[in-house]
Amino acid sequence: MLILCGIRAEAQSPAGSLKLADSLFAAGEYERAGTVYEQHLGRGYIPTDPMLLKMAYIQEKQGDIAKLLYYLQVYFDRRPNEQVLKKMHEIAAGNNLRGYETDDLNYFYLFYKQYGLYVTLALVLLGAYAFGIFWVKFRKGEPTRQRHKLIILLYFTGLLLLVNLPERYQSGIINRDRVLLRGNPSSAAPVVEVISRGHKVNILGSQDVWLRVFWNDGLYYVRRDDVWVI
Repeated sequence: MLILCGIRAEAQSPAGSLKLADSLFAAGEYERAGTVYEQHLGRGYIPTDPMLLKMAYIQEKQGDIAKLLYYLQVYFDRRPNEQVLKKMHEIAAGNNLRGYETDDLNYFYLFYKQYGLYVTLALVLLGAYAFGIFWVKFRKGEPTRQRHKLIILLYFTGLLLLVNLPERYQSGIINRDRVLLRGNPSSAAPVVEVISRGHKVNILGSQDVWLRVFWNDGLYYVRRDDVWVI
């Protein structure tokens, strides 16, 4: 009895549950492994990269396209690369799902995630150099053209927006069928469109229980619990 209790306690611990799920996955028991993985996440633990790929594989085996894309998107957001982006696009295109297109926006996001830190540092150094020149001119009493001041102001404004881009950009995947998109954040607002499970939307803000999303070249509101937020 004590041994059985010890095994159960180990399975309920973070390391124990992961060990159990990994062993089930290795044995090909994907449904049980997926259940244990999701229980692990349900306790608030952050998934590792290998776990995300395993869970995506499990969902692919089970035919749950929406969850497959969700786990791939979470992985892509953490480890952005073109191969994963194209894989999501192929899966989505084969299942008539939108939001995963390999368009300019997604490639810009991919580029920013991969090289954004270096670009930001280069811009900061460039801005510091320009500011230093203005400071030297000011100390010497030399005049600075108004046009140059405006350029620097626009430069620092753009730099600020670039630094804050990761905090402002979010995406989400619709998690149920027949989700209602409304023109205003209210259950009484008219329904503009109905979309199904698996479509991806870009999230531009929130208000109470509503998310403001960009979908099909329009801005709409959807209930937060209808979306898996990445």
